[in-house]
Amino acid sequence: MNKNSYSNSYKEAGVDVTAGYKSVELMKQYVARTKTAGVVSGIGGFGGLFKPEFSGMQEPVLVSGTDGVGTKLKIAFLMDKHDTVGIDCVAMCVNDVICCGAQPLFFLDYIATGRNFPEKIATIVGGVAEGCVQAESALVGGETAEHPGLMPDEEYDLAGFSVGIVDKAKIIDGSKVKAGDVIVGLQSSGVHSNGFSLVRKALGIDEASVKKYVPELGKTLGEALLTPTKIYVKSMKKLMQAVEVKAVSHVTGGGFYENVPRMLQPGMTAKIKLSSIEKLPIFTLIQDAGKISDHDMYNTYNMGIGMCCVVSPEDADTAVSILCDAGEKAFIIGEIAAGEDGVVLC
Repeated sequence: MNKNSYSNSYKEAGVDVTAGYKSVELMKQYVARTKTAGVVSGIGGFGGLFKPEFSGMQEPVLVSGTDGVGTKLKIAFLMDKHDTVGIDCVAMCVNDVICCGAQPLFFLDYIATGRNFPEKIATIVGGVAEGCVQAESALVGGETAEHPGLMPDEEYDLAGFSVGIVDKAKIIDGSKVKAGDVIVGLQSSGVHSNGFSLVRKALGIDEASVKKYVPELGKTLGEALLTPTKIYVKSMKKLMQAVEVKAVSHVTGGGFYENVPRMLQPGMTAKIKLSSIEKLPIFTLIQDAGKISDHDMYNTYNMGIGMCCVVSPEDADTAVSILCDAGEKAFIIGEIAAGEDGVVLC
């Protein structure tokens, strides 16, 4: 840190540049956990440097994904718990990247805050680093911006993006899917990181409600809602190495009705058996409290399935076994049929 770099005038306006320097120093220990073979530079420069490995690839293709945590952050504010939302931020990006068959290479985050509290920022980045470790991806940089007057001092917004790589011949795009193929679902860890505006409305979220113990959840409501988004990168890589995965869908905002059709080509319909999905208790709580229709629930939430993929019938049992061995709870949840419906829940 440059000891001559400070501005009393800027601090009086609400921006403390020295707090930013302290944040960087505190977060370095977390960033170090994510270092992979391709990392060329440390944090603090103007750009994060990464040298990708192209050996064994005929036509390397870069794949990118970007997202934020959304209003799930409101729960973190009420709980004053900031060590897990970084995992959500990474998950929302790398789970998209793996849908193409790509390995996430590196990640960058962006934190905008009303006031820079270095320890809090470092805690947030610690979560981002944990997510990167789970995704076998390097955290090569990021940005923290202090926005006095734009948001309250104690609040922040968190977003990021991931860059991955895949050989062009191995891109998963749904083009090989045909009628009779099987849909395998991977269980989610909870609400993940979408639909929280409806969560807060349905459950009447406030400081008291998030700290209330809910027997059917086995924890407080806030703890259940802050459960980090599951990162599926490692298990999906193992699956892709063992069998031909024809299509993958990350079930996020828009639930089944929006996300499942995105993995299919025109003329294909996914028929999903609701009885095969283990609906998590948190979704029953939200639905009952908000008096929400089944359609709207499945059009907003993952309902217990955070990711699904399509394989040939002869590979279905093997796929489930591989995913379970990798630590997932996986199930056969449906099949592919000819048609233009996109997805049918039955």
